[in-house]
Amino acid sequence: MGKLEKNDLAPELNLVDQSGKLHTLADYKGGKLFVYFYPKASTPGCTTQSCNVQEAQPDFSSLNVKVVGISPDPPNKQKKFADKYELKFPLLCDEEKTVAQAFGVWGEKKLYGKEYMGIIRSSFLINEEGKIIESWYKVSPKDTVPKVMKVLKSLA
Repeated sequence: MGKLEKNDLAPELNLVDQSGKLHTLADYKGGKLFVYFYPKASTPGCTTQSCNVQEAQPDFSSLNVKVVGISPDPPNKQKKFADKYELKFPLLCDEEKTVAQAFGVWGEKKLYGKEYMGIIRSSFLINEEGKIIESWYKVSPKDTVPKVMKVLKSLA
């Protein structure tokens, strides 16, 4: 699937989190949702990104924005990651990569000249009606929160 752009309808979520609880996009209707995709729990970039999102939780809450992280990790790995870094938001498990494909974040990557398929670190801000407010593909771990906060503050 291609990249999602402003005003596109967000693809459906139908994933369990680190505790086994099912999450759907409908669960978040009526409020804004910040979704970020990361390649693998407990790796350096993903840890930086997720800890930055956790530190920004008070800001997200004050702006009535819910947050979910998504990776292909199974629930036990997501739980271990959440517990170790005290992440207090849902980490969804996209083991089949169907949601990643729908959001256009599953694709070719290169590392040391080797090509492989994987998660392209990306973030999405979704409005109350389930439409994309903004999308960031190939976002760096340290830029994830500043970029979404800039857009949220422009909407306030």
